[in-house]
Amino acid sequence: MKKTSDTLDGLRDALRRFAAAREWEQFHTPKNLAMALSVEVAELLEHFQWLTADQSARLDAKTKQAVGEEIADVLLYLTRLADILGIEPITAAQRKMRINARKYPVRSARGNAQKYSAKPRR
Repeated sequence: MKKTSDTLDGLRDALRRFAAAREWEQFHTPKNLAMALSVEVAELLEHFQWLTADQSARLDAKTKQAVGEEIADVLLYLTRLADILGIEPITAAQRKMRINARKYPVRSARGNAQKYSAKPRR
């Protein structure tokens, strides 16, 4: 059985306590959190900038650790933003997957990276 702290709800609750202990709720507005999230995503992207697809799949241990820290930052800000807005991220993700399944049916999307709204190639 997973510990409560090993769940997304546990992470959300830990972030609430972390922010409250520091009196950071005043700064954790949706706008500020979305901006911070964007910055962290950009920091994640920096590790892959100029790499080939093959190189990006074979990161050295030091880079992989740094990427893990950026992924953690993204997850933390995203979890906090969802909490502040009252959005349950798992429910939202499951809903979005259903939407994407309709937009990208297997028969037309398999092996095709085009956006659903793109005109078919000739």
